[in-house]
Amino acid sequence: MFAYLLLIFILVPFVELSILIRVGQIIGVFNTLLIVVVTGIVGASMARQQGVRVLSAIQREVNAGRMPADALFDGVVILVSGILLVTPGIITDFIGFAGLTPAARNAAREWLRSKMKDTIDRGDTITVTSFRVNE
Repeated sequence: MFAYLLLIFILVPFVELSILIRVGQIIGVFNTLLIVVVTGIVGASMARQQGVRVLSAIQREVNAGRMPADALFDGVVILVSGILLVTPGIITDFIGFAGLTPAARNAAREWLRSKMKDTIDRGDTITVTSFRVNE
């Protein structure tokens, strides 16, 4: 797992930088920087808007006595999408904007459910590591 994370943290910035340099050569440095800034601002605004909606949905579910699993999942995806959108880059912006669409979140949720179901059906165990803070 560490190797995958290391690869992602090295490969993604390298690819993003290469794309930004190429885009800058094609449309100019100012326009490229403008795209990065505008997508960051628009993305952060959209993430905030949807985050407020999800918090409201979580409150409704909790007040009705139901576990807000879908809303919590949406909240995590929106948070990650917001982080990706304020990170400079074309690929991260694309993934970030996709995460802000309900269709993409629903598809990701169903994919995760099927993976978890397959894991349980195979008899594999799902290990959750928790951290405890001593008071």
